[in-house]
Amino acid sequence: MGEFSDRARRRGEMPFLDHLEELRWRILWSLLAVVLGTVIGFIFVYYFGVMELLIRPMRVAYDDPNFRLIYLSPADPFFVTLKLAVVVGVLLAFPIIVYHIWSFLSPALEKNEKRAIVPALYLGFLLFCAGVALAYFVALPLTMKFFQNFQAEFLEEQLEQAKTLAFITKLLIGFGVIFELPVVVMILSALGLVTPEFLQSKRRHAMVLITVLASFLTPGDVITLTIMLMVPLFFLYEFSIFLSKMIWNRKRASEKEEASSGPPEAPPDPPEGSVEAE
Repeated sequence: MGEFSDRARRRGEMPFLDHLEELRWRILWSLLAVVLGTVIGFIFVYYFGVMELLIRPMRVAYDDPNFRLIYLSPADPFFVTLKLAVVVGVLLAFPIIVYHIWSFLSPALEKNEKRAIVPALYLGFLLFCAGVALAYFVALPLTMKFFQNFQAEFLEEQLEQAKTLAFITKLLIGFGVIFELPVVVMILSALGLVTPEFLQSKRRHAMVLITVLASFLTPGDVITLTIMLMVPLFFLYEFSIFLSKMIWNRKRASEKEEASSGPPEAPPDPPEGSVEAE
């Protein structure tokens, strides 16, 4: 981190206060994008059936096309809709937020770092969508079936709107964030903070952490747990090692090329008695 800050200071041309002013405006534009996204999100949630989309896996899990959630306060439907609108707004504004973060940090990055980070941003979007899709179509119905049958002989189930939708939203976003592992590794490798050798040496620790994480996110039988989350996470970790190797190989090849070219030769000294010598 210190090396990155030193490079930023060496390469930056603006004074410190100007950097703070730029940062302030970029934060304001990002917040404005979130507010505008929330307004659009409210329209989507209210008029385009986003809540119905979230409840649909519950109907699959309970095998009931008329499944509904209950609410305990007259204002609950409005505030739940507003919370969902904020989540949708943040997701809609996220590309703008990433753009402002990138615009603020990119002057301190080398060319090879930019070449690695820009594709990582596109890859991150695809991986996030893949994680959400896995949670929506596979993990959520199976998880709800597990909870539905847990202690069912002693307890009567009544699912409240706010808590149930919050659980569904957290599960979907949680899967999407977890699938961002290769992107994080790509960025850290491009900045020189993580090496493929380090990731390979920590493979066993990563496997244990993945197993614990999967057991919390997807409670259920061992087969479901393995197929649903552990295998994708193991694959993503190995894919992260591959991406880190690729980035470091490029960096080392670039360094060797620069070293072989050597510094530019100094011009020869002028002969004695010439005008330049005098």
